[in-house]
Amino acid sequence: MIRLYRKNLDLPMPTELKPIAPVPVSQRIRERLMAAKVRFHANDNIAAYIEPGELEQLLDEVTVKMQGVLESLVIDTQNDHNSIDTGRRVAKMFINEVFNGRYAPAPPVTEFPNVSGLNELMIIGPITVRSACSHHLCPVIGKVWIGVMPNEHSNLIGLSKYARIASWVMSRPQIQEEAVVQLADYLQERMQPDGLAVVMEADHFCMQWRGVKDMDSKMINSVMHGSFLKDPSLRREFLSLIKR
Repeated sequence: MIRLYRKNLDLPMPTELKPIAPVPVSQRIRERLMAAKVRFHANDNIAAYIEPGELEQLLDEVTVKMQGVLESLVIDTQNDHNSIDTGRRVAKMFINEVFNGRYAPAPPVTEFPNVSGLNELMIIGPITVRSACSHHLCPVIGKVWIGVMPNEHSNLIGLSKYARIASWVMSRPQIQEEAVVQLADYLQERMQPDGLAVVMEADHFCMQWRGVKDMDSKMINSVMHGSFLKDPSLRREFLSLIKR
């Protein structure tokens, strides 16, 4: 019988298996969106592609990344009592508050049939809204007015829901011009009125806080659908009333 002994042979030993690093939750969500061929720009809502528990994981991931930003800014987050938990605070602010319109589903909206056949101009506002410029992530704070011309087939929604929907659409990084279009399109789809108008006036901190540092400039823009677009007298009535 012939026996082979390994100890005298110069053979390579099996390499040690290294643990596989977990895939970051942001990458899992991104891959889900890309597989579905869904756009995920800064002003898009991606709530449908976030699974239960992932928002908390995303909060942890953003905390770590924000901590890295603070360290790259050469801020002593270990000893500066004002900066110790700033990374976590900023992450919570972004995900749970100022950018929450990206990660939360649309607010529930109570709808009522137009049993009285209302067909007169309705104006809601001014609604205070808060957003952020997607160019510099500086605050955009302003007011929104909404005009509605219902018809007998329109769904009427509760008054407070206009404010909830406006806040949900605005709580994303974006530019004002696109935000107003998104809000108008969403309300048009939900209510199906004869006409819909949205006007927004806002201060932009990317102009006031940096750049030209002009404290007095505001931006006003509007979107008109249906009868507001076709009927000049209705448009004038709406615009004159919101000036009050």
